[in-house]
Amino acid sequence: KRLAHEKKVGHTGTLDPMATGVLPIFLGRATALSGLLLDGDKRYIAGVKLGITTDTDDITGKVLTQNSVNVTDEQLQGALEHFVGKQEQIPPMYSAIKKDGVRLYALAREGKTVEITPRNIEIYGIKLLSALENNTFVIDVHVSKGTYIRSLARDIGEYLGCGATLTSLERTYAAGFDIENCVKLDDLTPENISSYILSEETAVKHFREIGVTDKQAVRFCNGGQLGFDRIKITDIKDGELFRVKYGEKLLGIGIAECEKQWIAIKCILNYPEGEGR
Repeated sequence: KRLAHEKKVGHTGTLDPMATGVLPIFLGRATALSGLLLDGDKRYIAGVKLGITTDTDDITGKVLTQNSVNVTDEQLQGALEHFVGKQEQIPPMYSAIKKDGVRLYALAREGKTVEITPRNIEIYGIKLLSALENNTFVIDVHVSKGTYIRSLARDIGEYLGCGATLTSLERTYAAGFDIENCVKLDDLTPENISSYILSEETAVKHFREIGVTDKQAVRFCNGGQLGFDRIKITDIKDGELFRVKYGEKLLGIGIAECEKQWIAIKCILNYPEGEGR
């Protein structure tokens, strides 16, 4: 906020305190887009140590057990392959998930334990980046929304029978942004921040585009819907999101409501010339 001189700033999902990596930041009106990108898949580089379990499922927590490790590279590879695909995962007790209105980590700090509802997640792929050395290995993992890498480390340890905990975590991809295109927060200054600010359309370029006329632009920005029969788009899926554009200007995001045969407003970002708000 300070560097960009903006009153509104948003993001696409926090990282664990020990983690680093990609965190798209949205400024001004573009904050309306942040919630639309929370469902995207993510990639991480994660370090995992076998033989240790902690109360947080990462190395920052209190050690609960220490066990001997007799795991071969072949057994480790088999364990990683076991966790690829759709599955239920139990989130860590130390997480921001709410139980009866209270964050789980707050309950954990009070010494309380509760039953945690499993989540449906999908792990698209796990690649072993390093051979097992000193009971530690590194993986590149591609996952769906809602996946906890700490839980994955814990579950791999349980599967191998020796326990495990997460030792490092870097998010390398999120919401369409790759770490190679990112800048470190400490490197941003009031003088250089403008060179890193991207068009809001960059974040939603994967949505299909709807071009609108003068009248449709005014109608949409005033809260009106766009009938399917008035737009040049086919094969529309219910709930599909679209970029609504007036020439080169991104007016906002529309959402398909197939039962009503129209594109309704999801959010407005800009207005046609002469229609400023």
